[in-house]
Order: sequence, then structure tokens, then C-alpha cells
Amino acid sequence: MLSHEPGGPEMLRLADIPDPVAGPGELLVRVRAAAINYPDVLIIEDKYQFKPTRPFAPGGEVAGEVEAVGEGVTGWKAGDRLIAVPGHGGLAEKTVIPAKMAIRLPSDRSFTDGAALLLTYATSIHALYDRGRLKAGDTLLVLGAAGGVGLAAVELGKAKGARVVAAVSSDAKAGAARAAGADAAIVYPRGPFDRDGQKALAQMFKDAVGPEGANVIYDPVGGDYAEPALRSIAWEGRYLVVGFPAGIPKLPLNLTLLKSCDVCGVFWGAFAARDPKANAAHVAELFRLWGEGKIGPKVSATYPLERGGEAIAAMAARQVIGKVVVTI
Repeated sequence: MLSHEPGGPEMLRLADIPDPVAGPGELLVRVRAAAINYPDVLIIEDKYQFKPTRPFAPGGEVAGEVEAVGEGVTGWKAGDRLIAVPGHGGLAEKTVIPAKMAIRLPSDRSFTDGAALLLTYATSIHALYDRGRLKAGDTLLVLGAAGGVGLAAVELGKAKGARVVAAVSSDAKAGAARAAGADAAIVYPRGPFDRDGQKALAQMFKDAVGPEGANVIYDPVGGDYAEPALRSIAWEGRYLVVGFPAGIPKLPLNLTLLKSCDVCGVFWGAFAARDPKANAAHVAELFRLWGEGKIGPKVSATYPLERGGEAIAAMAARQVIGKVVVTI
């Protein structure tokens, strides 16, 4: 499923290409499933921080089986099951990835669930545990709490012993957040907002988190939701900047002075590349929590490869609860 020129998912085209070949340090992977995430919306429009050479297949998160092993690779053989986050290339029957990014997928986990694990949960555990310093007893406010990273943040917040307040845009999404363990859920209106609308939204957040404010705010939404959320933060709270499907906000920095709070960027991909040992420890923790039933990918829909563009369109429209996966 190839992107030949910048544009929306309607521009993607299914085509036959030569089989890729594993080079030194690489694995040739028979893709079985590829999860769709918001970066897939951006990358085909040339709005993401990485711009692959065209034509390329979107699909930044995959699960599959090793088909061939490149020169110098040890520890992997044909038939081994794996998951990885290559950034693109997943919407294809076969793709090549660096062997160092591959993570083993246990035989008792499906390719569909495996494909939906890493990007959302690894982002959220890095955000909450490293950048947010979340601890038991904290109040955590999660915006966009029914999306992939949002539900992951809800589950990981509960696993850490926090009180979790989920903020979502519909009653159905509120139900999904509560099912994932949120202690409370609020339904906010759709933006954009004028100043009165932002003030009303700020009061909604303040009422939900309580008089002491939110110790940690997890924001994968951005736009006009950001400033109202920041106004509900606790003294010395941590505001986590995760994503911007509603637009890139501009925050009044006087609020950070008044609350003595931190605004923290979260870039999991760069963290994983810079500190692979710490990332590996997080992934091991995720598999432990998954095994204990405290977390688990929430796949709300699957699509065949020929409908991969529809999966990206659903993500772009912010219609997705949890994750959607393209099965191949």
C-alpha cells in the first residue's frame, strides 16, 4: 500500500513491488499485522518529523515472522515471531527492519495484539514513569483517553496506583476509558473554542481533578484543549506533551510560574534510540504487566491490506477507540 505523493489516505495505492532483501544487520519480516497510529496520518502528508523516500508504505508498527536473516545477525532465525516499530513499511506483505529493533512476540500472543502493543504502551510508560514521575496516590488527568495512547496511559496510571481522570469527546469513549480502569470520566465538547469556551473547559477539568489539581497531565491532543488542561495542574505538577491531532498549542508561560510546574516533551522514539537499555527495561515491564492482566491492547477494528487507507482515514477523523490494525 504505497504513498507516491503527499496527500491523504485516498492517495494510497495497492501495487506489486520486488521482494525486499535483508542486508547486513537486518531481518526480512513476513508482516502479519500492522497497527495504525496518528503518525501514519502525518507521514503520508509530509507533516511528520521523518520523511521517507517515496514511494513508501506507511504502517509504523508491525508484528510478523522472520523470513530471512541478514549478514552479521545473531539470535534470530526463520520462523521467529517478533514485533517492531520501524516507523513505516508495515502496510506490505514483507518489510526489512534493523535486527536491533526487533522484540520477540510470545507464542501465546496474537499478531494483531502484538502489533498494537509497543508504540502506545512504550510511549505511555516512558511519559508517565520517566517524564511525569508518576507515583501512587497522584492524580492523573488523561486527555484523549479513549485513543491508543490514552487507554494505555489510563491502564498504566492505575497499575502505578494513581487516581485516573479520563477526558474524552463522547459517551462511548467515556465507557471505554472506565472499562480500562479510569476512576472518573468527563466528556468535553469538540473544539475549537473561544475564550469563554476555554474558560468553561478549564473549569470542567478543575472540577474533575479536585481542588489540589492534577499532579500529572497526559496530553496527546493539543490544540485548544491544552491551556484549559494546564490551568487544572497541581503545584509542581508535570504536563506531558505527547501529540497534536487538534493542532499545536501556544501555552502562556505565566501559568508555569504560578503553579511552579513542568512542561515536559515526550518523544519515545528518540528516547528508545538514545537509551536502548532503559527502553528494554520498560518493554520487559510492559510484558510483565500484560501477563498479569493489568494492561492489554484494545483493538476495536481490523482491516485487510487493501482497505489500509480506510484505517488511516478513521484515525485521521479521530473516530478510533483504542487501536485499529491492518491484518496481512
